[in-house]
Amino acid sequence: MTGPGPAASRPTGVRRWGGYVAFVLVFAIACGLLSWWQWARREEALGRIDLVERNWDAPAVPLDELLPAPGAADPEAEWHPVLLSGEYLVDEELFVRGRPRDGAPGFAQLVPFRLDDGRVIAVDRGWLPNSSDGVLPGADPAPPEGEVELVVRLRLGEPELPGRGAPEGQLATINLPQLAEALDGVVPADRVDTGMYGLLADEAPAPAEPRPAPALRPEADEGPHLSYALQWIMFALVAIGGLVWAWRRELRIARLPAAQQDAARRERRSSRDDLEEDALLDAAEGRGRE
Repeated sequence: MTGPGPAASRPTGVRRWGGYVAFVLVFAIACGLLSWWQWARREEALGRIDLVERNWDAPAVPLDELLPAPGAADPEAEWHPVLLSGEYLVDEELFVRGRPRDGAPGFAQLVPFRLDDGRVIAVDRGWLPNSSDGVLPGADPAPPEGEVELVVRLRLGEPELPGRGAPEGQLATINLPQLAEALDGVVPADRVDTGMYGLLADEAPAPAEPRPAPALRPEADEGPHLSYALQWIMFALVAIGGLVWAWRRELRIARLPAAQQDAARRERRSSRDDLEEDALLDAAEGRGRE
């Protein structure tokens, strides 16, 4: 009986297998990084959900308790109700473009509100649907005039979007420095809040016209990030498992006599071809029965 020679005691193609290992290693690292990224996004989503749960129904407090000066911004104060007393600057009203709601396009009605001490904070009174031409809202309900008491929920200002503009009297985003520029000459720049604005929750006295659709509480939806994170880990494990399986198969073939190794590899390829051919025939028969 002849045994395997020295050349048949180990797998052949060292460079080829080195390439396989390098490829799987890079692929597994990439999957791990993508999984970590999805996990981090999930943590961010959970943080936003927790912030809404903590602040949305909290008792309203005076604005100065959370934002002691114009321009201040506290991410932990987002969604917290605050009390405002003063008057709307009705003539300085602006519309914010690109505010879809339930699949319908629309605008946000943004009106500066001057507090009794002269400080000005922007108030988003709510959502208005587009007019038929989409250039302006279909309606423009006037805010109440004179002294008004408001309850608003604080929101962080939005960034400016490069290359995205808006007609006069409108904004592309609720970018508070842009609002301060629009109010130049009406209100001193250092008296305008450029860090946070308010989402209207309540106003007294009630306006004469129906107010815009109020802001909705954000849904507590963390998104699919957890499942995506697990999927990337599974992809990495499948790739590593496939490499280990292929290496063990190569080791088994390497233990065979040299004359049998090529036959063993051809047998494997033939078995795979037979399976593929059977699958094609099954598919063809299924189409014939339809």
